[in-house]
Amino acid sequence: MRPGTGNVAMRSETFRLTGEFVELNNLLKLVGLATSGGQGKALVATGEVRVDGLIETRKTAKIRAGQVVECRDVRVVVNKDGAEPN
Repeated sequence: MRPGTGNVAMRSETFRLTGEFVELNNLLKLVGLATSGGQGKALVATGEVRVDGLIETRKTAKIRAGQVVECRDVRVVVNKDGAEPN
């Protein structure tokens, strides 16, 4: 459960990164939290996205393996393609 969100449990997903990084707005689209990269940018702009526990304001922040992105009660763990989740 997340502090300050009542009794809402976070769903956890794993994203397999195939390159060096993925831009944050595109990651949100790829995992289904946004219908487009533009909607992903809007989520970031409104402060709804956290990266490694901190609110992220850079819409195209480079997300790399080992980072955790949270948005709309979904926690996305980014792993390198072929790596096992922690």
